[in-house]
Amino acid sequence: MALINTLRNKMGKFVVAAVAIAILSFVLADLLGPNSALLGGNNNTIGEVAGQEIDAKEYSQRVEMLKARYGNPGESQMAFVRNAAWDAIISDIAFKPEFNALGLMVTNDELVDMVQGRNIDPGIRQQFTNPETGEFNVDQVVATLQSIANLPPSQRAQWESYERDLKLGRLRVKYDNLLGLSTHVTTEEAKTLYEAQTAVAEVKYLYIPFYTVSDSLVQVTELQLSDYLQEHAEEFTVEESKSLSYVNFEIKPSHDDTIAFNETMAALKDEFQQAKDDSIFAKINTDGNVFFNRYTVGQLPELLKLDVEGLAEGQVRGPFYESGRYKFYKISEVLEDTVFSAKARHILFTWNDDSNEEKAKIKKEAQGVLREIRNGADFAEKAREFGKDGMASRGGDLGWGTEGSTWVPKFEEAVFARTQPGLVNRLVETEFGYHIIEVTEPKTNEAFKVATIEREMYASEETRERVYRKADLFAFDSGNYDEFIANAENDTLTVLSAQGIDKNARNINNLSGARDLVRWMFNDASVREVSKTFELDESYVVAVLTGEVEKGTADLEDVRNEVNIKVKNLLKADQIINTLDGLSGSLDEIAESYGSDANVYTNSDLKFSSISLPSIGFSSPKVVGKAFSLNPGERSAPFSTDNGVVIIELVNFTEAPEIADYTTYKTQKIQTEQSRVSINVLEAVKNFAAIEDYRYKFY
Repeated sequence: MALINTLRNKMGKFVVAAVAIAILSFVLADLLGPNSALLGGNNNTIGEVAGQEIDAKEYSQRVEMLKARYGNPGESQMAFVRNAAWDAIISDIAFKPEFNALGLMVTNDELVDMVQGRNIDPGIRQQFTNPETGEFNVDQVVATLQSIANLPPSQRAQWESYERDLKLGRLRVKYDNLLGLSTHVTTEEAKTLYEAQTAVAEVKYLYIPFYTVSDSLVQVTELQLSDYLQEHAEEFTVEESKSLSYVNFEIKPSHDDTIAFNETMAALKDEFQQAKDDSIFAKINTDGNVFFNRYTVGQLPELLKLDVEGLAEGQVRGPFYESGRYKFYKISEVLEDTVFSAKARHILFTWNDDSNEEKAKIKKEAQGVLREIRNGADFAEKAREFGKDGMASRGGDLGWGTEGSTWVPKFEEAVFARTQPGLVNRLVETEFGYHIIEVTEPKTNEAFKVATIEREMYASEETRERVYRKADLFAFDSGNYDEFIANAENDTLTVLSAQGIDKNARNINNLSGARDLVRWMFNDASVREVSKTFELDESYVVAVLTGEVEKGTADLEDVRNEVNIKVKNLLKADQIINTLDGLSGSLDEIAESYGSDANVYTNSDLKFSSISLPSIGFSSPKVVGKAFSLNPGERSAPFSTDNGVVIIELVNFTEAPEIADYTTYKTQKIQTEQSRVSINVLEAVKNFAAIEDYRYKFY
């Protein structure tokens, strides 16, 4: 006992000391770290626009304003809201000098016009439109504006923010329109467009794809790869990214959780059966959105359609497992509707063309099959054998159809004319072909009011805690990358990998809700460092950072395969061209001398605006340009494209005839240029604003 007391006393002092050291370390780390105010750091800067630092508080206020405006969206929509807030800040800072330089402004009269005049802003229109009638209520807008002075400060600030964004939006429209309307196209430019679309070249060309040369015939050196990457650095520019390996500890309901869930569901079913107000009971007890609805037979949930005749008032069906949830359906009421439904199957015979001969041939074939079914042949087998639509594999089963909305008129008329199940004793012709129809369930106007309860089986807190302890122990025992891999092997855990993770990523592979893990990777982690245990949507994850790529030209190892292919193709091009240079004669004779890998093609309708050539594909603009640089009868030397080597010969050239008026082509080019103004201006302003986005450190 004395020993235990001694240990308790000493351990108590030890714990106090340890806690004190931990707190002191935490405080010092905060005060002396890279973001410390004492050392001049500023960890509240969320980005820079045109040299102006954006404070995280300012950005958060913008986000909150937009959240309120969009009706407090869920987390899945928050990425859109945050980006919208960021774009608003960019517009406010980067575009304002442009607006001021041009003297652009929005008057109060314009603002009134956007809120309650003839040019209502879409956001205002949406907020004050009656969802039932679809009518915009301008009186409600006026009443709201008159009450703004009496609203709480936060709501007044929201309106002021919205008003500011309205002005910025209108200024941007004016700015884009000003630049767009200043677009000028000369007659010569219009003439060039006309000729590119009208002049026609007849060409003959020899094409040898690179893949016809074996990779073993070209040897690529490290120096060639490095030189190519250096010379084509702009083609291999990459953004900053990270790579990691991780172990995923899934949170799944345990055996005990399943037993408890089943007991709960059994009790719930009994209560549902006894409930007096089905809709209220379902609404209170469901995890889903649809808890009460009215259905025709054709609209019923699929699992209820399987036994329509057995459905009765007060009956509870289920639980059924659908889309990851367990569902109960209670038939609250069976009633008659004004709309009829029926169930049918068919065999569709289609014709290849509309000629009388073709249709007669197909009709004869269909009548033969109809006779076989009348004589006892199995309908489903004949549907699988002869059916020409997607239902053939299902024995022609079309399921339930609703009168006036499911099938084309002639088909529907044949189905709903029957009052008993059975074969329609004639072919039915529609625009799709000839149909053999069997009504499997005759028309009925029976309808059902159905209450629905959905429940998802979740892991209990005990199960979650057990999985967390397992993950946390793994993280604690894995002090570095080597221990991480060794512990995973010892525990027979699968190590997964992910590469090229962007700083703004919210998911990693199939792991959703991984934003905290991504922030750790970009803010705190170093290569080969093992993370703490992160809680994601449905799992705990322990990760290790395995690599990082800086923004700029990619490292050769990261793009080795792509560069290797490019260099090999250059070497193959040299081999092919050297061989072709030693051959003479017509293109056909050259192709024959080269071998079966060389093929000759013709095109009698090549235009300068063409973007592809048969067999060469979309990598052929260079070939088109080369063709139009030749004189009739002239042939090019062998040259390489993205995918092979080409020799092209201009057989004939038909110039575009002179026309008196190029207005149509001038208008076409102006419209094309104007359509690009908004995007081009945005990219240009963003480029000159030298935008730096640090939001990934915070969100």
